[in-house]
Amino acid sequence: MKLSRKNGLRASAIGALVVSGALVLSACGSDDNADTPAKGDGTKSSAAASNVACEGAKGQLLAAGSSAQKNAMDLWVKNFQAACSGVEINYQAIGSGGGITKFNQGQVAFAGSDSALKEEEVTESQKICKGGKGVNLPMVGGPIAIGYKLEGVDNLVLDAPTIAKIFDNKITKWNDEAITKLNPGAKLPDSTIQAFHRSDESGTTQNLGKYLSTAAAADWKHDPKSKSWPAQGGQAANGSSGVATAVKDAEGSIGYFELSYATANKISTVSINTGAAAPVAASSENASKAIAAAKVKGTGSDLALSLDYATKAEGAYPIVLVTYEIACDKGNKAETLPTLKAFLNYTVSEEGQKVLADAGYAPLPAEIAAKVRTIVPTLS
Repeated sequence: MKLSRKNGLRASAIGALVVSGALVLSACGSDDNADTPAKGDGTKSSAAASNVACEGAKGQLLAAGSSAQKNAMDLWVKNFQAACSGVEINYQAIGSGGGITKFNQGQVAFAGSDSALKEEEVTESQKICKGGKGVNLPMVGGPIAIGYKLEGVDNLVLDAPTIAKIFDNKITKWNDEAITKLNPGAKLPDSTIQAFHRSDESGTTQNLGKYLSTAAAADWKHDPKSKSWPAQGGQAANGSSGVATAVKDAEGSIGYFELSYATANKISTVSINTGAAAPVAASSENASKAIAAAKVKGTGSDLALSLDYATKAEGAYPIVLVTYEIACDKGNKAETLPTLKAFLNYTVSEEGQKVLADAGYAPLPAEIAAKVRTIVPTLS
């Protein structure tokens, strides 16, 4: 895998380790989860799983949600199951909205979400979390890439207003004046833009909406809190993988998805003109510069983060997300609680975070990880 603006990164997670606040998901691996089978005798079967504490984990643990963290979840599940005999972690990457719905219906032990719970979702969770509520525990994060397929154009630059108008069906041709001005010298065709968006409820959609509402407020008038695609026009595909496949297959297309999907599918990605000295490419290192400024806005056991989508800092990629695991602080089901705590203890542990770095991800910043590690053992 080459290090380029076009395809993202090569081992940039290593560089991100030295960036304070690096919290970036940008998988270079595949969804293949068959490297290390679990051993039936309960012994540790891989170096990555050598320090996993099973802590009474047993049986099946159901979870669902964010597709952004699927590659990370695959690694964690593989290593946890390899270490803990008889345990099955079943994570369905159905989108953040679907995961939260299943969580608030009591169908899963935890949900993965690319955005923190809304106030009404917290209220709803109290019906399931007897005596408690759903809390947001950050685990990984990263850049949302704007991917495109346009023959002869390898280094496309866009800004927030232009992106907003493209996805709002107000810019429909590739040689539109707004795009031409941002790309002098590029051979932009007089062809129709095919814009793809998510058909399912998605935290990725919501985070893109927050970015556009902040950085292009005059051009994006839609609800920034919506997990459903709010604009008219365009074409829909299910999940990040569906949008990425659609863009990969269609000439003149554009869409949004986590950088890992662009990297895996060799899809060109847009550099963003943020107002900084130079356009900023979608990479883990550049996203980490934006995420580094994230502040905890949650209280108590809730660690929801506030991101600066309008950053103009040099080299800071502004379209970012943080993926949370959402669980009950109190009122978890007794039969799954030991497995839930053991698994989340592993994912946020130094061992669990190191696995991500070794595979091309970046771990949580130390201060955030430390807070999550103090909360997980208190889940009840």
